[in-house]
Amino acid sequence: MPLDSFGGLLDWDKLQAWIETQNLPGSGEIVSATPLAGGSQNALFMLTRSDGERIVLRRPPLHPRPNSNDTMAREARLLGAIAGSEVPHAALYAFCDNLGVLGVNFYLMAPLDGFSPSKALPGRYATDAAWRREMGADMVRAGAALSKVDYLARGLADYGKADNWHGRQVARWRSQLEGYREMENYPGHALPHVDETGRWLDDNIPSDVRISVIHGDFQYPNVMYFHDQPKIAGLIDWELSTLGDPMLDLGWMLCRWSGPNDPPGGEPPVTPWDGFLSRDELVSLYGDLTGRDMASVPWFAVLACYKLACLLEGSYARACAGKIPMATGATLHNVSLWLMARAHQIIGTGKI
Repeated sequence: MPLDSFGGLLDWDKLQAWIETQNLPGSGEIVSATPLAGGSQNALFMLTRSDGERIVLRRPPLHPRPNSNDTMAREARLLGAIAGSEVPHAALYAFCDNLGVLGVNFYLMAPLDGFSPSKALPGRYATDAAWRREMGADMVRAGAALSKVDYLARGLADYGKADNWHGRQVARWRSQLEGYREMENYPGHALPHVDETGRWLDDNIPSDVRISVIHGDFQYPNVMYFHDQPKIAGLIDWELSTLGDPMLDLGWMLCRWSGPNDPPGGEPPVTPWDGFLSRDELVSLYGDLTGRDMASVPWFAVLACYKLACLLEGSYARACAGKIPMATGATLHNVSLWLMARAHQIIGTGKI
């Protein structure tokens, strides 16, 4: 029985021939392929060889975006560069930039045995508060490990723009926000506190600044945990990774982390929420692991709220233009409103 092409995403004759030329785990042809959930922008498949060995294939969608091939190349480059580090990640097996195989760049990697937390937690994570506490702690450990990657030694000096990174952030994301005005039927953003938040960020750039690899979207949907122990199996979805101050990854984690005095309208990223470390405990652990001056954490938390609000507002603009369902756009617009309220709260109180 022929293998499913999944609407043209996989050309089996060409893919099988290419796989035979690669030094991959296992042996034999691919005998089954199963689509995997994980990320809305790209396609993932679990491939099984005739000897039972499993391999994950990641490729752009059927109708690639203009930068899809570059994104695949960057992700594969990053996974190869952090091999052997303490960062939990899927091992890279092979990268293909021969467009004659699937028509796009793609890569193969090791499967991760785990799950990405979303809404209701499964198994013992749902019943054991100690496991939930460890979830947050191990995520901080993963972020700290990434912050220690020597990007120069690993050949990543040109992986992003390091010069004046902190000073460029407000203008970069404000420009993105203003660019949405070109979307048909989008009335322009109505996000509160945008101007004052931008001014505060520009006026309060921390003195303890560093550059390393950042994940770029460091939150629970992009982390996989083992089923049988409260430990991270790997970070996933590296498409927003770049060079920057790694404290932004911590800020990204904190900006959606629930606390008792948050503005109305926020929800915990998963349930149940009791037992999770507090934001202050997360910050303290990160400081212990990295030696950073954690007094600057509010700046990074505000930047994370500001940047994410600007990005999510783009989905609302696309919804106004009829490019995605309005229900999705409206939901993300409300998240953007909450994020700006949260940024305003942090600025006003000086507390995360």
